[in-house]
Amino acid sequence: MFASAFRIRIRWASISLLALAAAAQTNATDLLAKLSSAAIERTHHPVRYVSDYVRIAYPGGDVPADTGVCTDEVIRSYRVLGIDLQREVHEDMVRNFNAYPHGHQRSPDANIDHRRVPNLMVFFARHGTTLPRTIDPRAYSPGDIVAWNLGGGVTHIGIVVSQRGRSGNYMVVHNIGRGPQMEDVLFDWKIIGHYRYFGPQS
Repeated sequence: MFASAFRIRIRWASISLLALAAAAQTNATDLLAKLSSAAIERTHHPVRYVSDYVRIAYPGGDVPADTGVCTDEVIRSYRVLGIDLQREVHEDMVRNFNAYPHGHQRSPDANIDHRRVPNLMVFFARHGTTLPRTIDPRAYSPGDIVAWNLGGGVTHIGIVVSQRGRSGNYMVVHNIGRGPQMEDVLFDWKIIGHYRYFGPQS
């Protein structure tokens, strides 16, 4: 009798763990779908490409809404989901400054650190999932973050979204100088980073 009761408890525990895993997977999928939608919505906002250093509030700070660079589109899309990359990147840099490519910078700077592509790449690698950098389009899903090398030491970043282009590949929302655009450019430049980030872990 005791053995039978024990087996029942084990079975229910297994079922509960499977249910929790399924719920977590559903939540992750929903978050990526919402991030894709938030990125697409960004294409309706007129934004001038302005890369100036700007002092902003913390946390939740942003440069003027009609200005920004490629990283700002990633930041603003995540903010729709309640995820503040300014705070998350800054707090990680405060704790782990030497993990980041800071050059001559002597300390974290919440005004700009989250707006730099190399810093976001390190942050996503540390706190998200690093995925293969491949030219196989099947490896990319809506909500993925992709970073590129444009050449000449210039890096770029954008969000893979749910709409497909003429190539059949998922398109990307990014700002390469003309404001947030949804374009069929996933493989136009050398991919140097591919990530999924679901927000801070509680």
